[in-house]
Amino acid sequence: MKDNQPLAEGNLPGRKVSLLSHYAAVNSLCVPTVETLHRMGVLHSVMGPQHGYWGETQDNMIEWSGYTHRRYGIPVHSLYGATRQPTDGMLKGADSVVIDLCDVGSRYYTYVYTMALTMRKCAELGIPVAVVDRPNPIGNAVEGPVLNMEYASFVGMYPIPVRHGLSTGELALFFSDYDGIPAPSILHPGEDSAWVMPSPNMPTRDTALVYPGMCLLEATNLSEGRGTTRPFEIFGAPWIDPWDLCEALQQTEYMKGAILRPHFFIPTFNKHKGKMCGGAQIHVTEENRFRPFLAGLGILEYCFRHEATEWNPPPYEYEYEKLPIDILAGGPETREAVNRHDHHALTGLSRTPCSMWKSPSGAVYSG
Repeated sequence: MKDNQPLAEGNLPGRKVSLLSHYAAVNSLCVPTVETLHRMGVLHSVMGPQHGYWGETQDNMIEWSGYTHRRYGIPVHSLYGATRQPTDGMLKGADSVVIDLCDVGSRYYTYVYTMALTMRKCAELGIPVAVVDRPNPIGNAVEGPVLNMEYASFVGMYPIPVRHGLSTGELALFFSDYDGIPAPSILHPGEDSAWVMPSPNMPTRDTALVYPGMCLLEATNLSEGRGTTRPFEIFGAPWIDPWDLCEALQQTEYMKGAILRPHFFIPTFNKHKGKMCGGAQIHVTEENRFRPFLAGLGILEYCFRHEATEWNPPPYEYEYEKLPIDILAGGPETREAVNRHDHHALTGLSRTPCSMWKSPSGAVYSG
């Protein structure tokens, strides 16, 4: 990978740095990058992604506005509000941009597209960029279809698989090459840091591990567990029988490396707020065998045996015409296979074709 120097003052691309980051980007002592750059005396301004710098906004399409940093007195600009790309005014006076965002390894996670749009703007203005290379918390396994670019959106802007197996630095280099813009320099944050939840509904690494499949439930009227303390691991709906669900999927191809435990829950907000929901919690027992996207497909196939289960209509993440499931899955094939209860097609969709995706890393293709 290009450069890969430590995040240190001498390796920064400038002396007036606009930092695109959030509270989860910390070093091994849990010191956030914003504080590290402030101590160096180079911090010009801050830009934040979806959910706000502090992760304070809860759900999709909840915008936030910029403000003045309470401690440092510098602008904190929103890139999830009136604009999702930096404006000329936001970057006025900055001589460089540093990007330090924690990704979770799934194509849907929007932070990396905020990174991409920022790199495009910097290329337009001739501003050098450095990206702090955060590891992929769910490893280098690859799973799911490559995005059909006719279904590109803010939950998928590039032709990559659902579970892409890339670090943030590798994604930045792939995006810049795809867009034909200057590649960023790559910095590393030093020793491994503690897990800090990168968004309000991503509390643990366990959540990130199931997210490539369980995020698909956002495109339905099923609860994906928002309003519980274990979102995306807990799921269900008022019409789902927990025991039937678990008995139908347990020990099938869909659930290899995982166990479904029957569960009831009452969401405190979001879908089915205040209602008793039947469902399950998914527990990963063998991470090297577990295929989260395939697990999500199996759960959808079962739940769509119930007439009450429906696909949500748009809008979803600023897409007002295409169905949410189609932009998440990267095309209509997943929805169509679920609707026909086509197990063979669903299993095939979970496998990323090597012919369609030449991973720039040492990816492991799920079989």
